Amino acid sequence: MIRFRGRVRGLGLPGAVLLAVGTGVILHVRRTLVRELRQLRRVAAAAQNAVLRPLPSCIGGLDVGAVQLSAEPGAAIGGDLYEVVATEHGVRAVMGDVRGHGIGAFGTVAAVLGCFREAAYDEADLGGVLRRLERALDRHLRREHPASVAEEFVTLLLVEIRADGEMAALNCGHPWPYRLSGTRVEQLAPADPYPPLGVFPLPDVVSTVGLGHLPPGDALFLYTDGAQDARDARGRFFPLPFVLASVAREEPLAPQAILRGVQSALADHSDGTPADDIALLVLRNGACMPSGARGCVDVRLRRVGATSHDAPAADNPPLTPP
Repeated sequence: MIRFRGRVRGLGLPGAVLLAVGTGVILHVRRTLVRELRQLRRVAAAAQNAVLRPLPSCIGGLDVGAVQLSAEPGAAIGGDLYEVVATEHGVRAVMGDVRGHGIGAFGTVAAVLGCFREAAYDEADLGGVLRRLERALDRHLRREHPASVAEEFVTLLLVEIRADGEMAALNCGHPWPYRLSGTRVEQLAPADPYPPLGVFPLPDVVSTVGLGHLPPGDALFLYTDGAQDARDARGRFFPLPFVLASVAREEPLAPQAILRGVQSALADHSDGTPADDIALLVLRNGACMPSGARGCVDVRLRRVGATSHDAPAADNPPLTPP
């Protein structure tokens, strides 16, 4: 301290002046860092929204709701993915889970979703969509992960809901969805799934399986395994079927109500932040606004984009058999 004061006196500057200058420099650096951090967050949020974009509340006669919970603090996206589009072949949805979680899985999520958003419109059947996804994933992994390409994979569930409410699916190592009908909850598991994409090549013949009918008022609940595998402090798994049944008894089968109930139960069960990424998606054969109205998507005019999550009107017809 004596040596420092001697240097200050040697410069002819009072200690208070030097302290003020130093404080000003520190504050300036701090403000600069805060501005840069805010800018980085805005850029990251824009990139995340472009990849895992918000879904409209109504798509092709279905009420829609989705939520994604990242296991990596500060990240709005992780290794889980979902998308829903209305096509001439029906409403098509994808739910997937990339190996790993957080920002490290972001590139693979972008590659899979980018391919799905084109293939879902172009391919006449789900098998064609799945083969396009397999090729896109292979190209991405060989380019971005050449040293570990054999260790990377993605679980995928493709679902198609036609205008008459009939459902078809292709499953590559992913949990099967639940159908909520009133207070009844049923997991739809019509066949053994194919291996996850990236583990083995798809077989020469890929056959879709039927998931049955989605009557007006019923909902389809899709999710990633982070939900069913979430554990509490005692190591017990999250009781997903029980929670879905409880939510269905207490709330109407509106997508946002289902998501709120499940998300709240997950937070209570896992004491806050999940150990793995979690994605939840609800498709309800409900009452959407007329074609072309605000909040709905007219498949004849444009593809699905980001719109508000306003609750759909309740006095318009759901999907019904022709």
